[in-house]
Amino acid sequence: MSCGEHHDVDCSEILQRVYVFIDNELEDASNDEIRQHLEECAPCLDQYDLERCVKKLVHRSCGDEHAPEALRQKILLRITEVRAEITTTE
Repeated sequence: MSCGEHHDVDCSEILQRVYVFIDNELEDASNDEIRQHLEECAPCLDQYDLERCVKKLVHRSCGDEHAPEALRQKILLRITEVRAEITTTE
């Protein structure tokens, strides 16, 4: 994904790490890098907002239930594959 602006980090790299960023599971330097990119890149910020809303909706719908780790990893892998497919077709 490209937003047409020059960034130190590629948009696709940012979007691959956005789930971990949403969960506050990144190192401070990575958080700062992603935060700065999102401030400068409207398409990535839109995608981040969408992912954050979906995560909140799923959390609210599922309450305290947690998916098994294997299922979570499988879903995240498939999301990454779909993103890669979308990126290569753009």
